[in-house]
Amino acid sequence: MRTGAHTPEELETLLEDAFVTCDADAVGEIFEEGAVLVTAEVRREAHGSEDIARLVRKLLRADRSYVAEPRRVVQARDTALVLASRGLSVVRRGDDGSWRYAIALLSPLRTTQEEER
Repeated sequence: MRTGAHTPEELETLLEDAFVTCDADAVGEIFEEGAVLVTAEVRREAHGSEDIARLVRKLLRADRSYVAEPRRVVQARDTALVLASRGLSVVRRGDDGSWRYAIALLSPLRTTQEEER
């Protein structure tokens, strides 16, 4: 069963939680079918849940994380644009009422340990 969020802001929190718990599969589940994830770290696009989960595993192995800091959410019916301090995303509400990412451009953070080195 696919999971989702009740609001676009909650979706950002779910993404952060999945990075914090190093659960790449959970990241894949909060993206809709055919979604796209692009990151500054890995210069390629990941398409679909499985590919997105693989990309997130690479980021986690490189000690990258994501902190949810939505700065602005602009919503028009079942579509929203989320501007965060480390990303820009288009999210959509599905037929089940849950919000999922359609397009995400992220710039993951280095972990605290790596920043201290």
